[in-house]
Amino acid sequence: MKKIQNQWALITGASSGIGEAFALEMASKGNHVVLVARSEAKLKQLADRIERSYKVRAEVIVADLSEVNAPQQIYDECKNRGIRVDTLINNAGFATHGWFEQVDGLRQQEEIMLNVLAVTNMTHLFLPAMLQTRNGTVINVSSTAAFQPDPYMAVYGATKSFVLSFTEALYEENRQRGVRFLAICPGATETSFFDVVNAEEASVGKRDTPEHVVEVAMKALESGKPYAVPGASNYWTAQLSRVLPRRQILRVVGGMLTPRPQSGKAQRARA
Repeated sequence: MKKIQNQWALITGASSGIGEAFALEMASKGNHVVLVARSEAKLKQLADRIERSYKVRAEVIVADLSEVNAPQQIYDECKNRGIRVDTLINNAGFATHGWFEQVDGLRQQEEIMLNVLAVTNMTHLFLPAMLQTRNGTVINVSSTAAFQPDPYMAVYGATKSFVLSFTEALYEENRQRGVRFLAICPGATETSFFDVVNAEEASVGKRDTPEHVVEVAMKALESGKPYAVPGASNYWTAQLSRVLPRRQILRVVGGMLTPRPQSGKAQRARA
């Protein structure tokens, strides 16, 4: 991604993990950044680091995107600060794990609000200004969980399938209108995500690094791809649903994600 001056990138879930890596990547290319998450202290620490290291502006907006009005509040705050967002990175999300009927219903509702509704509303709010200038980028963080149903992570897998489908559709709608869309679909990644979920069986395969995930996203964006899966093994695993019967896929995935003793209690992980 070429070096760009005086443009703004907004990253949700920016306080750690993939979101933090995206923020550092955007700043290293000369973009000013808007850092959004719930953790004010972590955001301020990251903002200070970015401003010292890259000599760009780093604005902090504290928000909980599982709340229905949060996207509008973030959009209004950007307008109040005179910020026009050129790159939107919808990274914030969390997972629940366990037997569906045992997972707290309100927690699953928040999961849908954050993983689906917030992504939809943030994109709907910030896209029109990009279209006016025929210049913009939207990166939505999906998951390898998007490529098949995920027993014991049923809601999470369904939300990430939405993100992938939604992004690919908008990629096609906007590819001749100057706005690029990309869904990045990482597998297990070395972040606090699984530590907070507290279910090792939810982490399948070797864990990637946030920096590699971002590197793959940037290359895919420049190549004009609608989606990308970091890691060869993750990519081929994601393609299994195209060649194996869905019932067989369900049994394989269900076997990998089955809660172990004392791990069926769902936990939440998000920035």
